[in-house]
Amino acid sequence: MELNQQSFCDKDILTDLLSSQKFVTDGYNSFANECATPAVKTDFVNLLSEEHQLQNEVFCEMQKRGWYQVEAAEQTKINQAKQKYTASSL
Repeated sequence: MELNQQSFCDKDILTDLLSSQKFVTDGYNSFANECATPAVKTDFVNLLSEEHQLQNEVFCEMQKRGWYQVEAAEQTKINQAKQKYTASSL
């Protein structure tokens, strides 16, 4: 019986890695929010920061290769968001 061998291309691997990094950062963020001990919270925040850096590196690599394109926001929409959140924090 022959096994169906499936290989993944670089784009598939990086897409999976990016998705995994997003999942990991969500978890560490939740854990950091729930810590009752300052030292443990600091550890989780440090881990979260490291994971965000890794996620950004994967994102930048995908963007460089043209595999993750983002559309620039219009300045008017940026200004509206700033006003909305500035007003709500007062």
